[in-house]
Amino acid sequence: MHYLRPVILLTLAYLALTANFQLLNIIAGFIIACLVILLLRPQPRKVNWRQFPQTMLALVRYFLVLIYDLIVSGVQVARIVLSPSLLIKPGIIAIHSTCRSEEATALNAHAITLTPGELVVEMSEDGTMYTHCLDASKSEEVLEQAQTMRVELLEKIFE
Repeated sequence: MHYLRPVILLTLAYLALTANFQLLNIIAGFIIACLVILLLRPQPRKVNWRQFPQTMLALVRYFLVLIYDLIVSGVQVARIVLSPSLLIKPGIIAIHSTCRSEEATALNAHAITLTPGELVVEMSEDGTMYTHCLDASKSEEVLEQAQTMRVELLEKIFE
């Protein structure tokens, strides 16, 4: 019974992504959601309602920071591509994730990968993310600062 909420949420997400509200598509979305839940078998989590407003605020801040990072890094990559005279030093840097939960670590790696010019190529068991950057000389400091802010927000979201 505790799988009903995630199935409904996944079905609604499927319908929002497909923008098709025909009966067969609703049934297909429901079946896909059931299969995902059967494969993942999420464990029920107790919701701390006192922390809920802070969690929602942290989630909104996280999305705003992510959108800002996407825009800024997109402009930087466009500048690099359009002006080949800029000296860049591509390379792989190691960023240690201090997230306590696996979900937060995964979202953190996903946020790094989404930003243009950076890609998490591997994660070790201790949470170290090996990230390829277009300019590794500048990216290490910038990624560490962004990493600190993202980890702080993700910990508030997943606590």
